[in-house]
Amino acid sequence: MQYYIDVSTCPDELQYGLQQIVEERSSHFSESGLPVTFVKDSARDSGASADATEKGVTVRYANVIDAFRVVGRLLGAERAESFDETPRFTMVGVMLDVSRNAVFTLESCKTFVRRLALMGTNMLMLYTEDVFEVPDEPFFGYLRGRYTYDELKEFDDYAFAFGVELLPCIQALGHFVQVLQWPAYADIMDTSSVVLADDEKTYAFLERIISAASAPYRSNRIHLGMDEADSIGKGRYKQIHGEKRQLDIFNSHLTRVRDICRKQGLRPMIWSDMYFRLGSKTHDYYDVETNIPDDVKAEIPEGVDLVYWDYYHDDQALYEKMFALHQDLDRAPLFQGGVWTWGRMWANLPYSRIMTNAGMQACKTAGIREVITSIWGDDGTECDMFSALAGLQLVAEHAYADEIDEQLLRRNFAGSCNADYDAWVKASAIDMVPCLEGKSFTNVSKWMLWQDPLLSIMDPIVEGAGLEEHYAALARSLSNTAAGDTEDKRLKFPACIAKVLSLKCELRNKLVSAYKGGDSGALKSIVDGRLAELRIAVDELWRCHRAMWHSNYKPFGWEVLEGRYGGLRARLETVRDRLLSYLDGSIDSIAELEVTLEERAIPEDDAGGLPYVPYARVVTPSTLK
Repeated sequence: MQYYIDVSTCPDELQYGLQQIVEERSSHFSESGLPVTFVKDSARDSGASADATEKGVTVRYANVIDAFRVVGRLLGAERAESFDETPRFTMVGVMLDVSRNAVFTLESCKTFVRRLALMGTNMLMLYTEDVFEVPDEPFFGYLRGRYTYDELKEFDDYAFAFGVELLPCIQALGHFVQVLQWPAYADIMDTSSVVLADDEKTYAFLERIISAASAPYRSNRIHLGMDEADSIGKGRYKQIHGEKRQLDIFNSHLTRVRDICRKQGLRPMIWSDMYFRLGSKTHDYYDVETNIPDDVKAEIPEGVDLVYWDYYHDDQALYEKMFALHQDLDRAPLFQGGVWTWGRMWANLPYSRIMTNAGMQACKTAGIREVITSIWGDDGTECDMFSALAGLQLVAEHAYADEIDEQLLRRNFAGSCNADYDAWVKASAIDMVPCLEGKSFTNVSKWMLWQDPLLSIMDPIVEGAGLEEHYAALARSLSNTAAGDTEDKRLKFPACIAKVLSLKCELRNKLVSAYKGGDSGALKSIVDGRLAELRIAVDELWRCHRAMWHSNYKPFGWEVLEGRYGGLRARLETVRDRLLSYLDGSIDSIAELEVTLEERAIPEDDAGGLPYVPYARVVTPSTLK
C-alpha cells in the first residue's frame, strides 16, 4: 500500500518527523499514493482516529505521538482502514541499557526512536550509569564511550519531534562499580558498588552528576535507580557510623538526593526493590509477606515516585498484589516490565511475551497509568538490542487495546519496523530449543557458543536433545529470511549463531566417541570436516557480530566481546593441533577427552528448565581470581 503525505501542509509539530519517516520508508510513499492528511483534534485528550475512504485518509490526533502511531498502523496495512484508538496509559515508555559495554550511537538512537514512535511509545530512558560527561570528572565514564552534552541534546530534540519524551536514567546509590574502581572516587565509596551515604562529599558528587545528567533534556523527570544496593551501610559506612538499620540509611540518603533534585527543579523516581527486600525475611523483592516497618513508611520522602519492576512472573494476581503493597506505601507506582535481551544474543521473545501479557493485563486491571519496559544488556550486551522491538510492539498493542489482536500485532510490527514479526520470534529459537518444556529464560545459545570445546561442562544437560538438527534447520531458515531488503536482514546474526552451534553442539561427543573407540579415521574426518567448518563459521559469526556492533553502538566495549571470540578461535586452533599431534603420534593421549563429564554441574532453573548461565561460568570450569 502506498500513501502520499504533503509534509508542507501538515501541522508544524509533525512536519520534521513525518519527513524523516517518508524518507526512510520511501517505498511506501509516492505522489500517486493515497493522500493522508492530519488534523489536530482539540476535542480529545489522547489517541487518534483514521477515517479512510477511496479518496484518502484523514487522521485526527490529540498528541504528536498519537499521529505517528496512526502512521505505523497505515504502513503495516494491506489497505487503508478506518479506526479509532485511545491509549490505556498516560506513559508507555522504554528503558534502554547503554551502560554494559554497548553505548548506542546517536544515529542508532534516532532509528530506535522512529520505531518506537510508529508503535505509539511516548517515552524513552537511556540507562546511563556513567556514560555521560560530567564537567571536572574525567574518570566518570572513562574510556567507556560516554555521551557528550551535545549528543544528548540533539537526541532530545530529535525525539521531541516524534512526541517521545526523553528522561535521564542514572544511579544515585548502587551500581557504581564502573566509577568506584578508580582511585579518584575512594573518598565516596561505601562498598565496591555503593556510594557512601550521609557524607557531604558524596552529595556534592551526586549534585554534579544529577545536574549533568538532566541538563540536555526538556523533561523535568529523572530516574535515580537506587536498586539492588544490598550492601548499603556494610562497608566504610559501618566503620565510620557503626551498625545502623539499612532502611534508615536508605531513607536518609533518598531524602538528601530528593532535595538535590528539588533544587534543580526535577521530579525523581527510583526502583522500589530496596524497601521490599529489606522488609522481607528472605530478602525477596516479590515476597508478598514482606513487612516494611511503619516508621520506615512514614519516613519515605514525599515527591519521589516508586517504580515496581518485574520481569519474571506469569501470574497476574502476583502483579496485582505487588501493586497493592505499593499502594500501602501511599504511592501509586509505575510499572516496569522487560523484554529479555540480557545475557543472550537475541531477545527471548516467547518468554518475554508470557511475562508481558501477565504484567500488562495486571496494570490495566489495577489502573496503573505509567508503564516502562526494560531492555538490559547484562554480561556484555552480546545481544542485538534491536531484537527487542518485537517485544516492544506487544507492549504497545497492550497499551492501545484491552485484548491483543494477533493479526494487528503482526501488521503493526511490519508498519513500525518493516520486518516480519514471526521471523523475529523464530530467531528466539537459538535459545528456545526443542527439549524445553514450557517457559524458560535459558540462554542455551550463549553457553553452547562460549563453553570450552574440550571441557564442555554443559553437554550432559542437553545430551540427546537433537540440537544439531534444530540449529542446522534454524540457520537455513533465518538465512533465507535475512536475504531480503527489509529490516529482516538483522536475522543474519542469529542465523550465523545457529550455524556455529549446529557444528559445535555435538563436537566433543563425536570426538570422545572416536577417541575412546580408537578410530583414527573418524578423528581425522572430524579435523578435516566438522572442525574445519566450525572454525570458518566462527570467523563468519565474529565478523557478522562485529559489523552489527559497529552499526548499532560506539566502538568502546567491543574489546570485551572480541576477547571472547579471540579465546574461542584460539581454543579451536589448539583442539586441531592437539588432535593432529595425537594422530601423528607426537602425543599418546588427549587428557581432556578421557574425563567423563558429570551431570548437573550447573543446576536447572527454578522451573526445571535449562539454566541461565553467564560467560565466565561456562568458558572454563575454573574460578579465577
